[in-house]
Amino acid sequence: MNKIYYLSTCDTCKRIISELELKEKGFIFQDIKTEKITASQLDEMKNAVGSYEALFSRIARKYKELGLSEKSLSESDYKKFILEEYTFLKRPVIFIGKKVFVGNSKAVMAEAKEELGK
Repeated sequence: MNKIYYLSTCDTCKRIISELELKEKGFIFQDIKTEKITASQLDEMKNAVGSYEALFSRIARKYKELGLSEKSLSESDYKKFILEEYTFLKRPVIFIGKKVFVGNSKAVMAEAKEELGK
């Protein structure tokens, strides 16, 4: 399965989709703002990366607003926050076959690009 979980209003996500030519490669697109992530989808992501924390964005505005940086969060907390508020998902999350790439760091994007080139 080739799928991307992204935010259509995010310029970084748009740039990545364009750079990786995902539309031309037949990816399934899920805009997490208009089509909420389900618990089973989040569990699938977690199983692929090892933890909900790895999927959690600490740069989301609400992270500071809710004072979460001062709290000790558990795996169930990370899951709950991601399911309640789409902005807590580190984006994009790209599934290429059985491999998953989370976030938009240069290293992650280079790995995804290499995987697509295979």
